[in-house]
Amino acid sequence: MDASRKYAAEFIGTAFLLATVVGSGIMAERLAGGNVAVALLGNTIPTGAILYVLITMLGPISGAHFNPAVTFAFWLRREIGAYESLIYIVLQIAGGLVGVWAAHAMFAEDIFQASAKIRTGGAQWFAEIVATFGLVFTIFATLKASSKSVAAAVGLYITAAYWFTASTSFANPAVTVARAFSNTFAGIRPIDMPWFILMQFIGAAAAFAVCRWLLADREKVGEAG
Repeated sequence: MDASRKYAAEFIGTAFLLATVVGSGIMAERLAGGNVAVALLGNTIPTGAILYVLITMLGPISGAHFNPAVTFAFWLRREIGAYESLIYIVLQIAGGLVGVWAAHAMFAEDIFQASAKIRTGGAQWFAEIVATFGLVFTIFATLKASSKSVAAAVGLYITAAYWFTASTSFANPAVTVARAFSNTFAGIRPIDMPWFILMQFIGAAAAFAVCRWLLADREKVGEAG
C-alpha cells in the first residue's frame, strides 16, 4: 500500500472521529435540556457508530488506528516501524484538531477554544488505564478470533466504555489532545491532559503484555482497528 494513502487515511479517519465526538457532544447538550445522562447517551451512540464506519472503510488502507496508543501497541508488536508510527501519531493529532475545528464551525462555535472542563483525580486516571487496556485488548483479541469483526467490536466496546468508566473512556491520546481545545460537552482542561495521556499509554502497554501471553498460540495477524 502506498504510504501516502495510509497517512491520508489516518488523518481523515481521526478528523471524522473527532468531528463526531465533539459535534455530537454539542448537539446532545443543546437538545438534552440539562439532562447530563441524555446528553452523554447522545454523545455515545454516534461515537460508537462512526468507529464502526471508519474502521470498516479505512482498515484495509491504514489499519484504522486513529489512536496513538493503538499505534504504540502495534509498534510494541513490531507490526509497524518506528518511523511510520511517528508519522501516524503526528497525523492522528493533526487530524483530531481539524475534526474539532470542523465541529465548532458546523455549530457556529468559536473555532479556537481551550476547554475549562475539569477531568482529573486518581479515579479518572485509573479509568483511563482500564479504558485503554480494554480497547487494545479488544482489538488484539478480536483480530485473532475474527478479523472481520474488529470494527463492530471496537464500536461496541467504546459505546460500553463511555458508561462503565469514570472518565467516559477517552482511551486515545489524539482524542485527548483535540478535546482539550474544545470548551464544549466533550472537553478536558489542557492541564488535565498529560495525566490522561500517560495513563492511556500505560493501559496500551499492559494490554500488549497480556495479549502477548494470552494469545501467543494463535496465528499472527497484521491489521489494526
